[in-house]
Amino acid sequence: MIQHYRKVYVKVNSDFDATGYMVPRTITWADGRTFEIEAVRDFRPASTLSGHHGGDCYTIVIHGEERYLFFEKTSGMFSSRFGRWFVEQPMAG
Repeated sequence: MIQHYRKVYVKVNSDFDATGYMVPRTITWADGRTFEIEAVRDFRPASTLSGHHGGDCYTIVIHGEERYLFFEKTSGMFSSRFGRWFVEQPMAG
């Protein structure tokens, strides 16, 4: 059975370390729930589980479980938006 996913944009608070790497710290869902990111285990350019979306993939830990958080860079030389964070959720069906 093929699993389908939907892209869900989330608010992420992040820091930049001394070398310039962006480090996500918390995720806030649209309903206001906020979760602390306990660790960032990996970072790499990668496509999503569905393979339909590209971006930077952060393997993060929330409540002791590994999750994937993606950063979608905005194209355009003069855009005031640098990019957006999203996660993939399985679609019911």
